[in-house]
Amino acid sequence: MSEISILAVNISEKKGTVKIPVDSIQLCDTGVSGDAHSGKWHRMVSMLAAESVEKFEHKAGRKINFGEFAENITTKGMLLYETHPLDRFAGNGIELEVTQIGKECHGDACAIYREVGNCVMPKEGIFVRVINGGTMKSGDKLEYIPKVQRIHIITLSDRAFGGEYEDRSGPAIEQLLKTFFETENRQYSIQRTIIADNPEALEALIAHSVNENFDAIFTTGGTGVGERDITPETVVPLLDKELNGIMDMIRLKYGQNKPQALLSRSVAGTIAKTQLYCLPGSVKACNEYMTEILKTYHHLMLMLHAIDAH
Repeated sequence: MSEISILAVNISEKKGTVKIPVDSIQLCDTGVSGDAHSGKWHRMVSMLAAESVEKFEHKAGRKINFGEFAENITTKGMLLYETHPLDRFAGNGIELEVTQIGKECHGDACAIYREVGNCVMPKEGIFVRVINGGTMKSGDKLEYIPKVQRIHIITLSDRAFGGEYEDRSGPAIEQLLKTFFETENRQYSIQRTIIADNPEALEALIAHSVNENFDAIFTTGGTGVGERDITPETVVPLLDKELNGIMDMIRLKYGQNKPQALLSRSVAGTIAKTQLYCLPGSVKACNEYMTEILKTYHHLMLMLHAIDAH
């Protein structure tokens, strides 16, 4: 785990202006008490690393004061823009959750841009929301806790469960997820389970995964029209929200050349903050489905955690 030091805490009464260093700030459920940016939204507190400021100082040829880029918290110890939404910083009873990396630059419309001539905040600053509040001051330290994506892959197959043949679709999904998360430098934990085509077993596994706060569940198998294909009718009643668009698009995209793809009863939806996808049982189909699903994976995750990333 990495650790950052708090170099300064800063406040401004108006948006778009530089912030003034203060002895301490009070973090509450709307952000920094008394700061112009506080409120019930995902950008309630801004943070900027001294490492980013130092790079700009070199280009600008002058010293940049704490708060001059409108950051509430100036830190030292790591490049904050390399974090990801839902990562956290914690220490002294305070817990902050990353919600956004960078922001739109308003150029000449921004007082900071006019006074400083440029701004590093849009590219390298981050925004966090307060999970647990408290008093923060210069000299405090926070531990960096990266979000670990927790995934459960469930293969439904009487024959694979009975040891008659090796499960291939579950490992295929796992490898695609590993590549996806590693490419984005995100931490992950993947669990795989094989069960028979049994609705009670599937329902119990899904309930357990949701209760354990898994971020996503991928099932493979049981989406056909055979007597033992029970995945969609088991899953749909459990969903809080069904996401028809993803699976409809996939069926239509691949069904243009392979009409049999239109017969799949694949399902997507959410339960609480968990994404759930029911894929066919073939490796080829899993590859096709995952290619499309992963395009919206992170955006849906943010939406489930009430982060407006539009």
